[in-house]
Amino acid sequence: MDAYIARIGDLVVIGNVRPAVASLAAYRPGKGAEQAEAEHGIIDAIKLASNENPYDTVPTVAAAIAAAASGVNRYGDHRAVDLRAAIGAWLGVDQNAVTVGCGSVGLLQQLCLSYVDPGDEVVYPWLSFEAYPVNVKMMAGVPVTVPLIDHRFDLQAVADAVTPRTKIVMLATPNNPTGTAVHAADIKQLLEAISDDVIVLVDEAYREFMSGDFGDPVHDLVPHHRNVIVTRTFSKAYGLAGLRSGYAVADPDIVGELDKVLLAFAVNSLAQAGALAAIGAMDEIQPKIDILLMERDRVVEAVSGAGWKLPDAQANFIYIPVGASASELSAGLERRGVVVRPFAGEGIRVTIGTPAQNDRFLSNFLELTG
Repeated sequence: MDAYIARIGDLVVIGNVRPAVASLAAYRPGKGAEQAEAEHGIIDAIKLASNENPYDTVPTVAAAIAAAASGVNRYGDHRAVDLRAAIGAWLGVDQNAVTVGCGSVGLLQQLCLSYVDPGDEVVYPWLSFEAYPVNVKMMAGVPVTVPLIDHRFDLQAVADAVTPRTKIVMLATPNNPTGTAVHAADIKQLLEAISDDVIVLVDEAYREFMSGDFGDPVHDLVPHHRNVIVTRTFSKAYGLAGLRSGYAVADPDIVGELDKVLLAFAVNSLAQAGALAAIGAMDEIQPKIDILLMERDRVVEAVSGAGWKLPDAQANFIYIPVGASASELSAGLERRGVVVRPFAGEGIRVTIGTPAQNDRFLSNFLELTG
């Protein structure tokens, strides 16, 4: 018998795939340097497109990962009990309020699997993290987007967008791609304005690059609002993007629901070993974070000095609102071996790299836009 074949719009669908998935646009990662080299016939391209840490994993963490490699013939601990306990002690929270996932984006998927039914609404500001609509639509949920104002969240508009059908509000702070952050006190006002049966995700993938002036939702919000979940990751600041380990802090009842849909052994043994070692190696890791912060300030000053008005950068990237020229400018940089992330018609997002990489971006950007 021939395979079932149907057409949804311009899509050809083989098999009885769910319509929500068939019509879904897949998550699009940043282009790699090797891909740019192959496409443009160039060498020595640099990737400033995915907000990765440009520095190698610190020696203590690398040694822990190497030691764990001898046991990869066995499954890791599905619940990552030791890692949960270490995170709890590190943050000063009950380990029962901690869960883990395959990066913070894995926890985002678990959240949608746990709470979103077809037709349920999920509210979030936009532009924001591109994985939000993917995960909402995957569950046949309804994204409700709230426009940014000057690249910042309008939390009153977010509150106004909440309806009886709203299951989740998603807030990326710092926001990806604009880099702006939200104070915990402002999120608290939002929480007090909406029903406490709406889950509020505070997505802090870039937490370590934020100013301390924005408060700490783990301590300022979670103990007082049972509907808050804070997600963070070891991918960015800790240089473990390739291993995919993230964590969440929330009421233990929320943790229990997320754990039900945790893919078996999703946080593998190497990821657990790396994350555990990273918690104990902050004396090695923090100096690298400090360099990235100084470099971010330097890049912001150079781009601003050339006349560009930038949003407040609170992550390990900057966002340049170049408008209609975003795709053309990104392509021009790419042909010169500098790969950044374009948002068509909006702007470009540029990861902070090493000083040499940042110099290369700046010289090419200023030449192309001067």
